[in-house]
Amino acid sequence: MQTPWEYRYAFRTQQMSSSVIRELLKLTEQPEIISFAGGLPAPEVFPIQRFREASNTVLENFGPQSLQYSTTEGHRPLREMIARHISRFSSEVSADNVLITSGSQQALDFVGRLFVNRGDFIVVESPTYVGALQAWNAYGAQYIPVRADEHGMIVDELEAALRVGPKFIYVLPNFQNPSGSTLSLERRMQLVRIADKYGVPIIEDDPYGQLRYEGEHIPSIVALDSEYRGPNGGHYSGNVIYLSTFSKLLAPGLRLGWVIAPAEVIQKLVLSKQAADLHTSSFNQYIAFEAAKGGFLDEHVKLIRATYKERRDVMIEMMEEMFPAGVSWRKPKGGMFLWSILPEGMDSSEVLKRAVEKKVAFVPGEAFHPIGGGKNTMRLNFSYSSPETIREGITRLGGTLKELIADK
Repeated sequence: MQTPWEYRYAFRTQQMSSSVIRELLKLTEQPEIISFAGGLPAPEVFPIQRFREASNTVLENFGPQSLQYSTTEGHRPLREMIARHISRFSSEVSADNVLITSGSQQALDFVGRLFVNRGDFIVVESPTYVGALQAWNAYGAQYIPVRADEHGMIVDELEAALRVGPKFIYVLPNFQNPSGSTLSLERRMQLVRIADKYGVPIIEDDPYGQLRYEGEHIPSIVALDSEYRGPNGGHYSGNVIYLSTFSKLLAPGLRLGWVIAPAEVIQKLVLSKQAADLHTSSFNQYIAFEAAKGGFLDEHVKLIRATYKERRDVMIEMMEEMFPAGVSWRKPKGGMFLWSILPEGMDSSEVLKRAVEKKVAFVPGEAFHPIGGGKNTMRLNFSYSSPETIREGITRLGGTLKELIADK
């Protein structure tokens, strides 16, 4: 008898759905498509020679050890490097506060596994990162969206959401995916105080914090929370779980992310990881440490910033020239995305269908709104495409928008 598979799946699989962005990436594998859809780093900035040298060094000096099973927490020298880096910005973090994960997406899944029961509420910005929603939908999460503007989550509206009793607050404070907004220092400090008042954790997702192209660095929420609580002997024990990744700084193919959290939370996350994959690739961790050490990462990120700033500026210049009146956008101070708002009544999914006919693609904004809305928004990635490709792609997209607006 053939197994009727649809009757064997766990109930939670009913909450699972394919990532809109992953599906669009399949479409844009066609070489003639100009894609502003994926959140892809530019391959031109991958430090291939540095990886080659690091690989040789690791194999020569740590050959069998680097290819062996390892501890769940991660390669200790790498964890110590991460702790030193975050502590430069006034935060008490030790290696015991750090867990290495197989990309920050795995960290989001572990957060859901650790905290979310079916029906639990999570406070999120609206719009927010679709990958987080995808991770937590599988655990039956419900969402309380808080409005955001160009300065990030409107924290003045947060207390009403917290009265519902959410498990945690999820925020992307730097150059948010998808909107490109940055949470202001004043709002970060207010967020720390409100979370402390209600005893609600903050999940700070920060993959883009190093990709600032203008303006001054703003301390992370975990650093502000650490200062708010005062010295604790060099070990962080506050309200924030901080997530980040090497995907935007070295290369996404490494699949290396990390979590910074109180030691008791790290211990629970370690149990989740042991059940999932035992530990993150030993070899990749050795390579990342060898490649990043000696100040290389601080120098390399300067190249990334210069490359992406040029592409952001070219995209905005072309949008100003080619997009019709009534279409607006935000200029992000960093990151990888531009958020565009179409005239009221337009549906960006319909725009996408017409745009693909002209061999250009983007991500419709509705997917980033946890309880619906945002049909007239779209996310454009500028980091992946060359300036010349951006000029051609925005010309095609601008023509599409003009045609659709004229039709209406």
